[in-house]
Amino acid sequence: MQLVAKSKAGKIFAFAVAGGSGFVIDIGVLFLLLHLTPLGPIIARIVSILCAMISNFFINRTFTFGQSERSLREEFIRYASVGAIGALLNYLIYVALLFLIPGFSPFLATFIGVIIVAIFSYFGYSRFVFNRKN
Repeated sequence: MQLVAKSKAGKIFAFAVAGGSGFVIDIGVLFLLLHLTPLGPIIARIVSILCAMISNFFINRTFTFGQSERSLREEFIRYASVGAIGALLNYLIYVALLFLIPGFSPFLATFIGVIIVAIFSYFGYSRFVFNRKN
């Protein structure tokens, strides 16, 4: 069952909610990894980004954009492609802030990266992943 947003404003709201849930997963996984494992902030963030990306695929597919006419596999590959570019940009922003500003908070760096990449991701997902083939 899909409860896909119909209006542009509804889609943007649903995307923001999905992004918010992804942010919570990203920060939660990062927090757990930093406090419960020997992983440092650089490797832990790679894992947290992957967890957030997978959960957001299903949330956006169900509530924001709806599934396209492509197979689940093809949609996920396209989503992962856009997500990988967004994640790379996000990660580069995160690493740059940590290296350029000694003592900068990994959590604040995560937040800044997420905000900057959100617009890119919305257009990539809506036009390349979940658009209709016709």
